[in-house]
Amino acid sequence: MLKFKEYVLRYALAALTILALAGCATVGPDYVRPEISVSKTWHTELRGGLSYKEINSQTEVHWWTTLNDPVLTSLIERSVKKNLSLQTALARVREARARRGIVESDLFPSFDFKGSAAWSRDNKVKETTEHYSARIDSSWELDFFGGNQRSLEASQADLEARHADLDDVLISLQAEVALNYIEVRTFQRRLEIAEANLSIQKEAYQLASWRHQAGLSDELALQQALYNLENTHSQIPTLKTGVEEAMNRIAVLIGEQPGSVHHELKDPKPVFTPTLEIAVGIPADLLGRRPDVRSAERALAAQTARVGAAKAELYPKISLSGSIGLESLSLNSLVSSATKSITGGSLITMPIFRSGAIRQNIKVQTALQEQALIKYEAAVLNALEEVENALTSYSHEQIRKEALQEAENAATKAADLAMHKYTGGLRDFGDVLESQRSLLSFQDQLAQSEGIIVINLIKLYKALGGGWQSMYSNDKKTAFEMERGDETD
Repeated sequence: MLKFKEYVLRYALAALTILALAGCATVGPDYVRPEISVSKTWHTELRGGLSYKEINSQTEVHWWTTLNDPVLTSLIERSVKKNLSLQTALARVREARARRGIVESDLFPSFDFKGSAAWSRDNKVKETTEHYSARIDSSWELDFFGGNQRSLEASQADLEARHADLDDVLISLQAEVALNYIEVRTFQRRLEIAEANLSIQKEAYQLASWRHQAGLSDELALQQALYNLENTHSQIPTLKTGVEEAMNRIAVLIGEQPGSVHHELKDPKPVFTPTLEIAVGIPADLLGRRPDVRSAERALAAQTARVGAAKAELYPKISLSGSIGLESLSLNSLVSSATKSITGGSLITMPIFRSGAIRQNIKVQTALQEQALIKYEAAVLNALEEVENALTSYSHEQIRKEALQEAENAATKAADLAMHKYTGGLRDFGDVLESQRSLLSFQDQLAQSEGIIVINLIKLYKALGGGWQSMYSNDKKTAFEMERGDETD
């Protein structure tokens, strides 16, 4: 009889030999990233400070710093620490990492300990018989055709996709905070304009009232002045509502209750329009920067691996099992003089008739792979579309702003002239009414345009995929990065 140690050694060597051979038999398609052809240049003409230069990594990572607003920077930093959607995305990364660990465990043997104690008493002879046993059972399904390895590949790709999803949530969060912040400042500026015009229109109404009382004008001018005044007055509650809603949205984005940031944002600040040159790179660079594109690509890789896992079900499965046990009639002698037992064996199972279920599952997984490829291609097109639209909006809004600036200057002069001639009796109040209405409209549109330019710039940075690297750019590993699990899994 073989000695105990020699038996175990031979058993292990046999298992390792079979395992080595299994590495050469992985079935199913090997994943190759699809080649997607994109244009070498953007369709939109680059102007207004946009250029094809390579994107500056520092500017892209911390794009909000180009707005030179410490309050905005503070809000974005706080949102990263407390935003609930980001915490949910972090939890999904941890879930995916744990699921990968479960799948990986299938590649290794399992060991179980079993112990028992039993006794019986014979009343005739008044003796008690005891029986004790301890056993370690092992089992190992050899991944001879790579089914478990393909499942591990799928889990790894899933984990990488969740990483990309986390980055995508981070980009959206930073942009959303910035967009709402610009909305706050834009509404506040529009509110200032409306209140300033309201003051001017009150003076015009008072003047019309005096002239009417003095018999210098009829009641029509008075009523015109009144409805012009009340029309402007009616716009103020809507603007205040816009300010409140944007502030409340910011509070929720940074993980706080609505109303918590009002004291920080109550004092109006001008919207700063960057004048720096903005590098947008070329379309091909976009595929590596956009997290949503990377997530779709990793989902395709995961589904490709699942096709291989499904094909492996067509082939035999080889399992090894073994057991080492001790038995004794006394607990004290269980280790020293117990009866030792060693068993081992192997099992081969192979599907013979499943009514086509396995092959149908292969078709299912292949169809899902085709869908994943389509989603990846759609993600690329969507990314290109977002950038093209952002480029167009950013450059064209600057042209619109310049025109509105000229219109606002002309309207200011027209309003002054109309009032001067009205007080001199050279024009009726209709000219004053029209000029004041036009001035308010142009001033309001100009304020909106200044905000829209910055909003379009934010959307451009978001479309280019900037911002997600900001949490991993420091030499010292941040708590966010550690939670993200950016280390090698």
